[in-house]
Amino acid sequence: MTADTRRIEADIYERLSRVIDPELGRSVTDLGMIAAINAVPAESSTDGNRPAYDVTVHVELTVEGCPLSETITNQINGAVASYPNATLTPHIEVSSMSRDKLDDLVADLKAERKQNPFNKPGIKTRIFAIASGKGGVGKSSVTANLAATFAALGYDTAAIDADIYGFSLPRLFGVHTQPTNLNGMLMPVTAWGVKLISIGMFAGADRAILWRGPRLQRSLEQFLSDVWWGEPDVLLLDLAPGTGDMAISVAQALPNAELVVVTTPQPSASDVAVRSGLVALQVPMKVRGVVENMSYYEHKGERLRIFGRGGGERVSRQLTDALGYDVPLMAQLPLEPELRETGEAGRPAVLDEDGALRGDGLGTEFKALAERLIG
Repeated sequence: MTADTRRIEADIYERLSRVIDPELGRSVTDLGMIAAINAVPAESSTDGNRPAYDVTVHVELTVEGCPLSETITNQINGAVASYPNATLTPHIEVSSMSRDKLDDLVADLKAERKQNPFNKPGIKTRIFAIASGKGGVGKSSVTANLAATFAALGYDTAAIDADIYGFSLPRLFGVHTQPTNLNGMLMPVTAWGVKLISIGMFAGADRAILWRGPRLQRSLEQFLSDVWWGEPDVLLLDLAPGTGDMAISVAQALPNAELVVVTTPQPSASDVAVRSGLVALQVPMKVRGVVENMSYYEHKGERLRIFGRGGGERVSRQLTDALGYDVPLMAQLPLEPELRETGEAGRPAVLDEDGALRGDGLGTEFKALAERLIG
């Protein structure tokens, strides 16, 4: 081996330290995924002024058939092919880690995290628990579109479907796969830029689930501590409607969470929405604000108030009075059939087909809500 080939191999290894495994959020070199790099002079070069080499990179994936292996290999190919000091032709050889090596990696990751990663001192993740007093007000749709908005704005975004009775986030994001199991540690499924976990992703999830008390608490703990989240900027939780065990479990597990109450304009919805916000009187969780969904329907330039008006303002006013601090009405979202139709097709309605944030009314409304929450 010549000094030139050793230098190229060292340079490539350094360049690969900037290739990030999209599931674990760490570089492929830190994770031990680069088993070897071999550079050999090539017989010919398209550029006679630059030396040419064939570079073989031996990559060991964490699991066989890793769903994001193509993403990783494409990044490695790009890092090699864009080398500035020579013409390099990349050759990627992919295999899987040995069981012992994978066991050591998972042990290191678990030791680093140890427990619920969102409850440790200094955590910078903003956590928003989306709640409603009753079902049918579009809480899950608001959660999905808000998460997609944060992701489209460039935030590292995660979402937990904590509504284990009526889980709907997988459908709203078009997810039909299960999380990757990395020796007992789960990788969340990523869709439309959002890292997701839901009981609906697991086998048998179509059966009725009747969990209460300790088992319900354990389901949330598993979602928090047995899933590798990395360090997202934003975590959203889609809570079950009402003021039941899960809302209290979230408050106990995530005391730094901020509650966002979703209601619709009519009194029947707003009255029970107030009760979901009053959970904050019993637990250390701040109510950040109120979102009124289905506020109006835009028709020929006129806003039709199909479900009446004033529900969001009533919830905001009553929670402000009861809690002793300002609980603002943060958004009044329109009733749009596309919100349901596009969501049921597996794409949050705030995104266009390319995954970019829409520039019209719905995209503007959710962008304003996301920026107000994160501000």
